[in-house]
Amino acid sequence: MKTHDAPKSASMAQARELHSPRPRLERLALPVTTGYLWVMMILLGAIVLETFMIYPNIFSDPPQSLDLSMEFLSVRGPSDFFPPLGLLSWVLGTASLLLSAKVRGARVWLLVSVLAIIAEGVISMLYFWPRNEIMFVEGLTVHSAEHLRQVAAEFATFHWMSRMGLNTVSAIGAFVGFCVLYGGRVVRVTSRGA
Repeated sequence: MKTHDAPKSASMAQARELHSPRPRLERLALPVTTGYLWVMMILLGAIVLETFMIYPNIFSDPPQSLDLSMEFLSVRGPSDFFPPLGLLSWVLGTASLLLSAKVRGARVWLLVSVLAIIAEGVISMLYFWPRNEIMFVEGLTVHSAEHLRQVAAEFATFHWMSRMGLNTVSAIGAFVGFCVLYGGRVVRVTSRGA
């Protein structure tokens, strides 16, 4: 008789767990983290493209190359793309972190990822946005050609150290966090089937 009661009580506990609000939220961890990973891969790809294709043209011969770049980027530019996608990464990253809080391995990697992308965003706002203003808004009407060359060189150099590095760390953290969550899902599904 006791052998029959154990499976019954285990299945009742599983049923209660499935219908309680917390596990429903936890089940959102993988889809939300998948969305976060997708956004992070787009951001990393965009930063790599910007670094290797756009920036060499923009910073090739300031201030003339800055003026030419502004003509080319007159309809849409990086400022139309990165801030909204960056904000989306913060929202999805924070949601992924909160939803996977009980999964230690995923939590650690997602925390690293979110902290890195937030740091990248804050650095962009505090360091890069003012320099964009100097180079692309104020330009030669306010600053000397020598000052513009100096700002462009600082911008390009610090971009490698901060934005490329932090975006790479964030994308790797999102990927590993996703893999941990997905691996846990596979283990749970496999153990239920066994």
